[in-house]
Amino acid sequence: MAIWVDNDTRLLVQGITGKEGTFHALGCREYGTQVVAGVTPGKGGETVEGIPVFDSVEEAREATGANASMIFVPPPFAA
Repeated sequence: MAIWVDNDTRLLVQGITGKEGTFHALGCREYGTQVVAGVTPGKGGETVEGIPVFDSVEEAREATGANASMIFVPPPFAA
């Protein structure tokens, strides 16, 4: 399965409030990707460098129209 990222890609970053999530979200944005939302349970309503954070992927997707996601979640919290 090929995954293509183009000008229509609206990226959601799971784990955006963590060190790695923030680093890669900002890097993607600098490269030109539309980073439209982040998700970290319990941190909804916050922002990371202007990117809104939601408590769930469902909330973020409904609010922003995100159509792609990348995940930066430590193993103990990934299940």
